[in-house]
Amino acid sequence: MFLRDVTEEDLPIFFEHQRDPEALRMAAFSSRERDAFMTHWRTNVLRPGNLSRTIVMGDVVVGNIGSWEQESKRLVAYWIGREHWGQGIATRALSEFLELERTRPLHAWIAAHNVASIRVLEKCGFHIMSHEDPLPPDGIAEVLMCLDPV
Repeated sequence: MFLRDVTEEDLPIFFEHQRDPEALRMAAFSSRERDAFMTHWRTNVLRPGNLSRTIVMGDVVVGNIGSWEQESKRLVAYWIGREHWGQGIATRALSEFLELERTRPLHAWIAAHNVASIRVLEKCGFHIMSHEDPLPPDGIAEVLMCLDPV
């Protein structure tokens, strides 16, 4: 597994990953239509100041990982194609990404029901900072996790 810069050819693969109903349920995320997805990546995700990488196993693009500034916090997120779940890829990718993204504290918002993703973050040194309480209007509880300065 290795991380590399995101290329234009990666975007259609990422688009398909974010259309998977089970992945959307786990991430508590809404899929974007193709044009909106491509515009979001080209104008928001890949802008200067953000750090985005493609996750590759062998010669297969299996997901993406990135960080950005939002509401005075540096956030990190990742997305692994469902066909690659359960192989330790997210943990290895996040571990490697943390060597590139040196900002601390680093935060992640995770759907409270996404136990696997919470575990990935914990393995990489993150801890739960807070739970969203009461439930937000969308009914999806989230936890804020943090990787503190060393």
